[in-house]
Amino acid sequence: MNYPSFFDTIESIQLKDPLSQVLGAFEAGEYEISYLEVVKAAGHSCPTVAGAYIITQEALKVLYPEGRAVRGAIKVEFEEDLEDGVAGVIANVVSQITGATDKSGFKGLQGQFARHSLMHFNANIDASARFTRVDNGKSVDVTYNPGSVMPDPQMMPLMQKLSSGEATPEDVKAFGALWQDRVKRIFENLSEVVEVVEI
Repeated sequence: MNYPSFFDTIESIQLKDPLSQVLGAFEAGEYEISYLEVVKAAGHSCPTVAGAYIITQEALKVLYPEGRAVRGAIKVEFEEDLEDGVAGVIANVVSQITGATDKSGFKGLQGQFARHSLMHFNANIDASARFTRVDNGKSVDVTYNPGSVMPDPQMMPLMQKLSSGEATPEDVKAFGALWQDRVKRIFENLSEVVEVVEI
């Protein structure tokens, strides 16, 4: 399996999932999710998928400074509607990492470990997303804006070739490389693209 090498340099998100412990999936319920795993689930790597990973990672660092975030114990709210723009793509990535879902998630086991109703849209917030610990109510607002990391100027003419069906295999390869170069630069410039504010 070949993929951009920078995927392996991105810090993984450390989690503890009590449900996975009870059901015998992971010892002590401890595991990690990498950017590569998120890309596999999404089917692609782009500024949106990267942004969803970044906002979740940065929020969880603030909410759980003592160590692993507890999957299934985090509420997530979005300012946008589920069907607006790329909200659904972001929500899928956030759900993969945190376990939070709106109505489709796990209903629980004997009254414990429910994952549904932990994700909400059209929230009255002024941020990309708000993450809240269910156990203590601690919240952070996270804003993601990759606009400062501009795409390579060569991408637009290559995209036009792709759209018109005139792209050669070399053009397709070049476009993909430039696309992932921007994603890489977004990760390299986290302080410019993400802001976390504790509520």
